[in-house]
Amino acid sequence: MNLDKAYQELTAIFKPEQLLRHESMSRHTSFRIGGPVDLMIQPADSEQIKLAFDILKKYDIPFMIMGNGSNLLVRDKGIRGAVIKIAERFSQAEVRDDTIHAQAGILLSALSRLALISGLRGLEFASGIPGTLGGAVAMNAGAYGGELKDVVQWVSVLDENGTINILNKEELAFGYRTSIIQHTGLIVLEVFIGLERGNYEESRALMQELTRRRQEKQPLSYPSAGSAFKRPVGYYAGKLIQDAGLKGMRVGNAQISEKHSGFIINLGNATACDVIELIEKVKARVREQTGVELHPEVKIVGEE
Repeated sequence: MNLDKAYQELTAIFKPEQLLRHESMSRHTSFRIGGPVDLMIQPADSEQIKLAFDILKKYDIPFMIMGNGSNLLVRDKGIRGAVIKIAERFSQAEVRDDTIHAQAGILLSALSRLALISGLRGLEFASGIPGTLGGAVAMNAGAYGGELKDVVQWVSVLDENGTINILNKEELAFGYRTSIIQHTGLIVLEVFIGLERGNYEESRALMQELTRRRQEKQPLSYPSAGSAFKRPVGYYAGKLIQDAGLKGMRVGNAQISEKHSGFIINLGNATACDVIELIEKVKARVREQTGVELHPEVKIVGEE
């Protein structure tokens, strides 16, 4: 791995503010937790993503892709190599009749607002999901009965050979909180969303109602990564955790939320070690009491 040589080549392509060295990942995750990454790259278009990919591969530098960091827990020693952050710098979207063609870095909240003001319905469920479109497609994010698989028509992706391909809905192999993106190393570049003509007032009212429900039930005033565990078949993770008597349980400054047991929150300066230890304690207690195995929904990355 020759990070210095790669960095020199990247400086010929990217502006200084797009290349961050020894950047704390706590600034880029909704958990507000994480050690430094050696190099963060923030591309502004598909060509820059491809060029960054090619240079990192050329110098054998390990890298990962991230969006808004809303489903990410970075360990305390940080990340060796590079992170390509596909977020606000890569977030353009265009409405065409009853469809939206969007770059992967756009926030779902912004995308759902664009649909609303364009008189389109079908994205109301996504208005309160904090992540980017690319990350949401990768994990088939959903809420309140809706999922990305319901509206995605096709995506453009960059594969491990540096080739851009088009995948349709069937090829994406959507499942519960998963897609082919998660298992193949593909990088989502752009997404084509198919919606329907709707009524502005009805869509706005639905989005306001879903916001009210989130504010009422979820600990939105604390840093977290959303639901800490995937929903086991036939159960709700939050109820299993609550029934096991774990609501409010703490390890350091990481806590099972007293408002919603499915959330782990950062009370202030929690470490990744705190969160991981709490996850393991919850898994063990629930397994012991119910026989159900919980699996984290949050993605854990970085050095042990």
